[in-house]
Amino acid sequence: MKTLYIECNMGAAGDMLMSALYELLEDKEGFLSTMNSLGLPGVHLEAASAVTSGISGTHMKVTVHGEEEDEHLHHHEHGHEHEHHHDHDHCHDHEHEHHHDHDHCHDHDHEHHHNHDHCHDHEHEHHHDHDHEHHHHHHATPGHIAHLIDHLPLPEEVKTHAKAVYDAIAQAEAKAHGCPVGEVHYHEVGALDAVADVAGVCYALYLLGPDKIVVSPIHVGSGTVRCAHGIMPVPAPATAALLAGVPTYGGEIKGELCTPTGAALLAHFAQSFGSMPVLNVEKVGYGVGTRQFEQANCVRAFWGESQEGGNGEIVELVCNIDDMTGEALAFAGEQLLAAGALDVYSVPGTMKKGRPGHVLTVLCDVGKEQALAQAVLRHTTTNGLRVRRCEKYFLTPGSKNVDTPWGTVRVKTAEGFGISHAKPEYEDAAALARANGLPLAAVLEEVKKGL
Repeated sequence: MKTLYIECNMGAAGDMLMSALYELLEDKEGFLSTMNSLGLPGVHLEAASAVTSGISGTHMKVTVHGEEEDEHLHHHEHGHEHEHHHDHDHCHDHEHEHHHDHDHCHDHDHEHHHNHDHCHDHEHEHHHDHDHEHHHHHHATPGHIAHLIDHLPLPEEVKTHAKAVYDAIAQAEAKAHGCPVGEVHYHEVGALDAVADVAGVCYALYLLGPDKIVVSPIHVGSGTVRCAHGIMPVPAPATAALLAGVPTYGGEIKGELCTPTGAALLAHFAQSFGSMPVLNVEKVGYGVGTRQFEQANCVRAFWGESQEGGNGEIVELVCNIDDMTGEALAFAGEQLLAAGALDVYSVPGTMKKGRPGHVLTVLCDVGKEQALAQAVLRHTTTNGLRVRRCEKYFLTPGSKNVDTPWGTVRVKTAEGFGISHAKPEYEDAAALARANGLPLAAVLEEVKKGL
């Protein structure tokens, strides 16, 4: 099966990932042409040759209104040194906002969208609007970003993945700064730069269509970095939240190597983490970062054919329960799903001494094994459980909209291994059937015609 292995020995950022994947594409010019025709205001992508420690690769130069994000920061830094600065988010009141707009932080790969994120006190909104008339100081909320992505001329599957990545980033930023997700704001230049990175990675993966994606343990860097509001630990809080359950490590290299966008993309797309699988390598892509280190600063993407097998791993947590009511067990299942379980189900069984009971099974990702195991112990009466790591086969999920004479119906899709499935959203179809006095089957038949 076609396998993509992403090596993150120097961390990862959105632009570095996009650059590495770009080198694997057959139609590189077509990719750039599509990305530059998305209609993102003032955004332009250019694939530039770059060298790191003697290794030749690509640096995807993303400009907004003719400036790269680091150039924008240089212009507004008033000459202050910032080689140790870090692109991190912050929460603050609007009365101080103008000062902070001129005291940004940034890191080795110049990926700055999270540098500009912060939480707003809405009672100061009028003051904020007055102080930020220049386009570089406008803000976008997660809702604005989702709206922007929704209207990009890209396949629905690409947009679905891009929105999921941005949702994860917004959740992590809100958690890091202790504010509601809706109050996370992105400055316009950083937001557009990062939307291009996220959309570019999602689109490149769509074009490649790997059956399996494996990612190495991620080098996050070490030490601390200076930001406008003080000294931050590495990895930064938002990055650490996004990498929960993901194998990471530090080292002697000082500074942040993995950014929130890089972390979100890897956590979203990786089907497993570990060393490179047995792979007949066909191509290697090098995504080069902008800072120089003693070792090569790049992400490597290996593309090739791996041995037949599952395209991921899953964990089964199993226990026998004979002393809980059906209602209590159902409540426990709800809590386990809320804690991140992929699925929870039980089957009846006969326990010791002939007692009737249930065999409870919880499915979860490998990285969430410990958290879900503890949740099972917390929400059920069992004193122990069994853990099984299984290889799995699965189809890549997506979604699309189908128009009918009565309205639009969302359809869940799943593809892979030359197989495709499509299932209309029941509630959408049922709502149209009720509103128009139709049998449900008539609506579903019309949806089927549009697939």
